[in-house]
Amino acid sequence: MRYLFSTGLFAAISAGISLLRGTRDAPITWRALLAWASWAITLAFAIGAVVDMRRDERGVAVAVDSPIAPVQAKRARKQAKQIEKTAKATKR
Repeated sequence: MRYLFSTGLFAAISAGISLLRGTRDAPITWRALLAWASWAITLAFAIGAVVDMRRDERGVAVAVDSPIAPVQAKRARKQAKQIEKTAKATKR
């Protein structure tokens, strides 16, 4: 339920509803098809962002091109540094 109300997903769903209302009685033209294709791409990106957030929350690696990847890499470097620091402290 938490992911259902993410900003991107909520915006994509509301844009889809608005697009549906606007094109319901209109003839099918190339502009309408382009609008629906654009909405589908937006929805796919929003779902991908939700999947990446969930993977990051569970500790699973995300794709390199994900906006979450740099944050995850920074967190991993910080944890490795902390482990190295505790290992040095136990050697003394």
